[in-house]
Amino acid sequence: MRIGIVSETYPPEINGVALTVHSLAAGLAARGHRIDLVRPRQPQPHVDEPGIEALLVRGGGLPRYPGLRFGLPAGRTLRQHWQQQRPDAIYVATEGPLGWSAVRAAVRLGIPVSGGFHTRFDSYANHYGVGFLTPLVRGYLTRFHRRTAATLVPTDALAKELLDMGVTNARLLRRAVDTKLFHPRHRDEALRASWGVDATTPVMLYVGRVAPEKNLDLAVQTFRAVQQQVPHARYVWVGDGPACQALQAANPDFIFAGVQRGEALARHFASADVFPFPSLSETFGNVILEALAAGLPVVAYTEGAAREHLTDGVNGYAIASGDAAAFTAATVKLASNPGLIRHMGRAAHVGVAGLSPDAVIRDFESLLREMAEENLHEHVADVAHA
Repeated sequence: MRIGIVSETYPPEINGVALTVHSLAAGLAARGHRIDLVRPRQPQPHVDEPGIEALLVRGGGLPRYPGLRFGLPAGRTLRQHWQQQRPDAIYVATEGPLGWSAVRAAVRLGIPVSGGFHTRFDSYANHYGVGFLTPLVRGYLTRFHRRTAATLVPTDALAKELLDMGVTNARLLRRAVDTKLFHPRHRDEALRASWGVDATTPVMLYVGRVAPEKNLDLAVQTFRAVQQQVPHARYVWVGDGPACQALQAANPDFIFAGVQRGEALARHFASADVFPFPSLSETFGNVILEALAAGLPVVAYTEGAAREHLTDGVNGYAIASGDAAAFTAATVKLASNPGLIRHMGRAAHVGVAGLSPDAVIRDFESLLREMAEENLHEHVADVAHA
């Protein structure tokens, strides 16, 4: 098949959407499909795997969110491109201006198109001082996904949220994690020594965008509560974002490791001890799966990946959404009990060991093939009735 994929974020950008889209594109290419990737130009070049052909379009920086870009509308360019090299099916991963124009172009050309619901942009508005825009953003997302043949979501709970918004075409495409890369065996005592800790020091880890929508105040408050019980505990932060500089200035005892990728990221996960994840704005939260695979017990709200993969009291603590006091109390209980960390850490790794990225790619492939075949049958039927 020739498969079109449109995304306004892509490596070398580091975020859950970019990495998920790249994984899907690379996985399909590895299975012999031709991937027609459309994405904005980036300051840094990215060399893709064989089988992925990129059409680069105009983009711009995302306001108040440094390091991320959005694609400008490219309807005419896409129509011309897809008329010359027609995909069998198209997946539009992001709902920005480029994504909207891609859906319109695909519908106009009669190419089956699905969308991805990766980011709750409607919930982000409050964190950037434009909460009054939330209803408008939610309305835009609803209109966007109603235009597609299917909207891919990673959890049943998210499918229900979309249904409540009036989007009835949600299809489940679960996420997985590379359990060979993210594994407890990558624990690195030399790395821990560089953090100034020994085997008895509990290390809390944050991985992700350092941005307001991640509920960073609760992360800091929780660590300070941990310190009341375990004064020598340390907090390591992996990632970058608009709140990083202020966070560093206010917390000079935190260890900031910057952006990490691949094996280096896997070592950071495996070399920590506890992964509290306070965000309430995730549609999924890939980092939760990565932490569990690396053998870290997780404390998180019952959203996204935590709802699907976190068993309260077994591989961490699942906290009712918005209960900050319970979140902090669970993290303190875990971080101050080395035996509990080890016990839950073993359960964390075992619990996700069976997840298969290959199975996700096969499911995605089947969905796209189904869309292409249904579109072909409809076209044949239209011709027969003409």
